[in-house]
Amino acid sequence: MPIPDDFLPDDDLAPALLPALEKARQRLDESLAQADNVAEMTGQECPSENWLALDRERRCQLARVLVISDFVLDTLVRYPDWLLHLDASGELETAPGADILAAWLAERLEGVEDEADLHAALRRFRRARMLGIVWRDLTRPPEIDMWATAGAVSTLAEVCLEGALDWLERHLEPRWGRPTARSDGREQRLVVLGMGKLGAGELNLSSDIDLIFAYPEQGETEGGRKSLEHQEYFTKLGQKLIAALDAVTADGFAFRVDMRLRPLGEGGPLVGSFSSLAAYYQDQGREWERYALLKARTVAGDLEAGAELLGNLRPFVYRKYLDFGAIESLREMKALINREVKRKGMQANIKLGPGGIREVEFVVQAFQLIRGGRDTELQVTSLRTALSRLPPLGLLPQGVVDELEPDYVFLRDLEHVLQALEDRQTQSLPGDDLDRERVALALEMEDWPAVVARLEEVRERVRQHFDAVIADPEEEVEEASDNGGEERLSLDDWRALWCDELEEQEALALLAEAGFDQTETALRRLVGLRQSRQVQSMQRIGYDRLEALMPLLLDAVAESETPDSALERVLPLIESVLRRTAYLALLRENPEALSHLMELCSASPWIAEQLARYPILLDELLTPETLYTPADKARLADELRQSLGRLPEDDEEAQLEALRVFKHAHVLRVAASDIAGTRHLMKVSDYLTYIAEVLLEAVLAMAWRHLVRKHGYPLRRDGSRAGAEPEFLIVGYGKLGGIELGYGSDLDLVFIHDADAQSETDGARPIDTPVFFTRLGQRVIHLLTAVTPAGTLYEVDMRLRPSGNAGLLVTTLEAFADYQRREAWTWEHQALVRARVVAGHSCLAEGFDDVRCEILGRERDREALRGEVVKMRHKMREHLGGKSEAGEFDLKHDPGGMVDIEFLCQFAVLAMGHETPELLRWSDNMRILETLESSGRLPAEECQRLRDAYLALRSAAHRASLTREAARGREEDFAAHRKVVIDAWQRLLEPQA
Repeated sequence: MPIPDDFLPDDDLAPALLPALEKARQRLDESLAQADNVAEMTGQECPSENWLALDRERRCQLARVLVISDFVLDTLVRYPDWLLHLDASGELETAPGADILAAWLAERLEGVEDEADLHAALRRFRRARMLGIVWRDLTRPPEIDMWATAGAVSTLAEVCLEGALDWLERHLEPRWGRPTARSDGREQRLVVLGMGKLGAGELNLSSDIDLIFAYPEQGETEGGRKSLEHQEYFTKLGQKLIAALDAVTADGFAFRVDMRLRPLGEGGPLVGSFSSLAAYYQDQGREWERYALLKARTVAGDLEAGAELLGNLRPFVYRKYLDFGAIESLREMKALINREVKRKGMQANIKLGPGGIREVEFVVQAFQLIRGGRDTELQVTSLRTALSRLPPLGLLPQGVVDELEPDYVFLRDLEHVLQALEDRQTQSLPGDDLDRERVALALEMEDWPAVVARLEEVRERVRQHFDAVIADPEEEVEEASDNGGEERLSLDDWRALWCDELEEQEALALLAEAGFDQTETALRRLVGLRQSRQVQSMQRIGYDRLEALMPLLLDAVAESETPDSALERVLPLIESVLRRTAYLALLRENPEALSHLMELCSASPWIAEQLARYPILLDELLTPETLYTPADKARLADELRQSLGRLPEDDEEAQLEALRVFKHAHVLRVAASDIAGTRHLMKVSDYLTYIAEVLLEAVLAMAWRHLVRKHGYPLRRDGSRAGAEPEFLIVGYGKLGGIELGYGSDLDLVFIHDADAQSETDGARPIDTPVFFTRLGQRVIHLLTAVTPAGTLYEVDMRLRPSGNAGLLVTTLEAFADYQRREAWTWEHQALVRARVVAGHSCLAEGFDDVRCEILGRERDREALRGEVVKMRHKMREHLGGKSEAGEFDLKHDPGGMVDIEFLCQFAVLAMGHETPELLRWSDNMRILETLESSGRLPAEECQRLRDAYLALRSAAHRASLTREAARGREEDFAAHRKVVIDAWQRLLEPQA
């Protein structure tokens, strides 16, 4: 039955496409006529009758798809009944799931007896499914977009791989048997790793599939007519699997297979054991192979073993540190591509050309390579998923991602259309006018010029974002130099100086021109570094990174306010990372980070020293918005939780390292904001205290988990089992308790619990409750003080516990209260003024607060108290004060210093607390002084002057810490403040003097 002329509506077609529609109608007419003849001879229903029963909407879709895709036309001409089958099964609207596809393929392979039939079945199965995929891509029913299309092609490839592999294993078993089991008893199968877009689950319509084959362990096959070594067996199996998909037969091919990404490429073994692959990547793996393995995913064979293999290779792909050396590798790869594109005249190639698909992929994968080891959220194979995770990590602005993703989708949609025309792998724009009209129709754009205009706009945006991430930093610095106004030495000048290409007088003149005062010292330091044994013995990659960095570093040093001190402070950092050259790459790739480094090192030798000791802190220079903005306590706790959440709970070493890096990084942020003047002094101490509190909570939780895993839970006083929250208190004294931590402060701690001291824990290895809590306290101290590559967390002082060093490490709340009531000295009650709970159980904390208020709120003999406080102050001054030079003043210990103010506050709380309970609430001096004012216990003017004095003294002490100087000031600078303090002291504590 012939197809009527109006069977394929031309409503939405441009006039230029009508001849193509007529050609398609004629070919289908001939094909259906032949199919009808066969049906009539066999007594079956004629296909043309079912075709003519299609509704108008489906016929409109058919016209559209046939005009655009010769692949669809050729397929329907060969297999006219397929359209009806796909329509009936719903495959023209919805992609079948992997399980359904696998079941369909298994059914088709059920009766296959030889490899030729296997090849035929796979190719027809793939062609039928691709008919549905192309149809859906060109008609775009609901829920279908580029990502759905790419996912459907990837799923189809995986199903074909697994189906073919399973059939081949069973087919070959009688001849060669099966591989012997692994040493742990598990079955061995081939592991098929999908690379590139297959690994990402984002294949093109007509894409190669990049594969790597592996197997777990050496051995021999068993149960067949002939035994083979595993290497030979898996090689033969792999060859047959490739042929099953890749060989061109009368039915075409299923998937083109590319094995060149395997170790040693085409010259290497087709299949490798896990151990050989691990050894190769460890000893010989190259940067481009890290890039390739970003997308590696097990797509067929033994999925569990594949996950094990990729887990073993993860350290090769994702470095623990921020690996900015990866950018240079990507830059080199892109340069190679650019040269190839230029040589072959492929600038219009939408994948490899400027602003093309590959540049979007490079942007995303650069962040994965650089930060994936630290930000494990980026350890994903999907580009779409990785791209979406960049803004929450602060790596790309959301606005950039909001441009990149739709631009990438447009490029991939265009790529799919180009490939749908003939089922051919191409990314080149068509030159034929008819094909151009087809592309415009597929993209639902007005005409070809509209397509070109949109493409140019997209590629320009992509290129800008690519350059922002991948561009050479030297170009940025030279551009800044050209636009800077003032004359500035070029990077070539600094390169000549560093490479010792200048005569000594020329070098000294250049340094003087750049603003150095001590030119000979600076030159001597640079020459000494270049000629040092460390530099001379560097490996080539590290040496090249140093050579690339030093001109940029010297340029940044010269831009600082004090080049001499900046150079003197930053060179020890460079020396410390000569063996960890990823940090050289980090600084080289981030000129802005270099600038921040100079600012901080120029202002603070303490910061310079911290960076030299812990180069991992250089990571913080990359994000100025957080570097100069310390997090509040809630954000600190959340960030630490996320950091620890990325690590295995049983990997204590990794957790300890993470805690220390967290502490050093956040203290650096506080110091940076301190130097920049963006934080009030009180806030600086607050933030330093928050950091300690968050870390103490984490350490206590780690110690609690460790003890309860070994010994079970202790019992409460009422006999019930303790909960998951540690029923334990860490009480902070001194600066920690007073919310006045400095940059190098120790932690004065006291440990308290309130469990049943007569019971034992309920675990498999029970111990007495007091022993449990003693070990818990010891564990906390160990976690705080243990040395890792990132140093220690804090030094800990436990001497303020009841009975000092002679007392128990951990005491019950009842025993603590009894000691404070009966045995504590006045100075211990003074210390209790500055005590507060900093970590632990909330209900137990309330009990401690009650005890503290009871002790501090006692009515005391004021004269006796005054005598004890004065006696203790004089004793401290004898030991710690009076060591200043003439004209200098010890900010802490000399008369009129910080300790005098602290003693004044402590005396006031102990003397007046019974009458003014609000004084018992606070542990910090500033709020105590504010309460003395608000309660009328001291004159308002005096309280304000004491607060001003205390802030001035503490501010000077903070600056001294950052500049590595003694906490001293000039007497004349602090004379007024000292007089306020001394007058208040004499009035309140030594009225007789």
